[in-house]
Amino acid sequence: MDLNILWFILIAVLFTGYFFLEGFDFGVGILMPFLGRDDHNRRLIINTIGPFWDANEVWLLTAGGAIFAAFPNWYATLFSGFYLALLLMLVALILRAVAFEFRSKHDDPKWRSIWDWMIFFGSFIPALLWGVALANLLRGVPIDETMTYQGGFFNLLNPYALVGGLASVSLFTLHGAIFLNLKTSDALRESALAAAKKIWLPATILLFVFVIYTYLETDIYSRLGVNPGVVPIFAGLSLFFSIFLLRNNKSGWAFILTSISIVFSTITIFMALFPRVMVSSLNPDWSLTIYNASSTAYTLKTMSIVALIFVPIVLIYQAWTYWIFRKRISSQSELTY
Repeated sequence: MDLNILWFILIAVLFTGYFFLEGFDFGVGILMPFLGRDDHNRRLIINTIGPFWDANEVWLLTAGGAIFAAFPNWYATLFSGFYLALLLMLVALILRAVAFEFRSKHDDPKWRSIWDWMIFFGSFIPALLWGVALANLLRGVPIDETMTYQGGFFNLLNPYALVGGLASVSLFTLHGAIFLNLKTSDALRESALAAAKKIWLPATILLFVFVIYTYLETDIYSRLGVNPGVVPIFAGLSLFFSIFLLRNNKSGWAFILTSISIVFSTITIFMALFPRVMVSSLNPDWSLTIYNASSTAYTLKTMSIVALIFVPIVLIYQAWTYWIFRKRISSQSELTY
């Protein structure tokens, strides 16, 4: 296989895994101040993702490292053009990580309340900005013939991108609510299920509005056509039918459907981009592709060998972690956070 295509697929897989896993992390963090009516409940909510959140973020670090090594021109243009947005996201993720560790170090309610809201904003801001970023990649940004970004921060905050951001926030929040229902018990479990049922409608509407808007704002029609294929259709249908499972208290299957929706939506975005990695709104010929943005063939070959050895190890370890911490969190559980 063409190594450029292989690494495009691998990066797509890494981002897909990140949004699937970190998606429910973000959703739990967004819901925590609202479903956690007292400190004990908030601690229960945080402990549902306590063993997982930092490992889930490794997928993002690996994806960023893969872009840097495999497609350095993509990395340079992306991180220079989206610098302020990515800095804001990084600060939010750092505050979120600090909040997880610091909130239980002091019993003062005000102290814990501050860190609880840091968890909220540290989850909400990245969930929003990832949708904004992916929408801009699809729509196109001002890149000149030297692969240099010519816009500013506010170029990224266009109506289409903001709709993409709201769609990602709502989908991640729904995903997190269903995860909470699977990981908690008693009243908190029921509250999470009720929240999931309420969030489903706006999440579904926003996703379908984003799809329609995508056909109006991007070149996806010329690339995928009216019938875009099984993957995008399944992304929408999975989200649509998840409400019927929630109403029948089949949250495990509902979680599978929202997972499919996130995974297939991410794959659709990469399908629409291929073989491009960043679209130029100034001139389509100035777009970055997997060929003009890539490293040398030797670098890609060496990276492929390393990935073949270590990626399976990471997957096995993370699967083992989820198996070990598979039990529900209850009022009698020993809480770490």
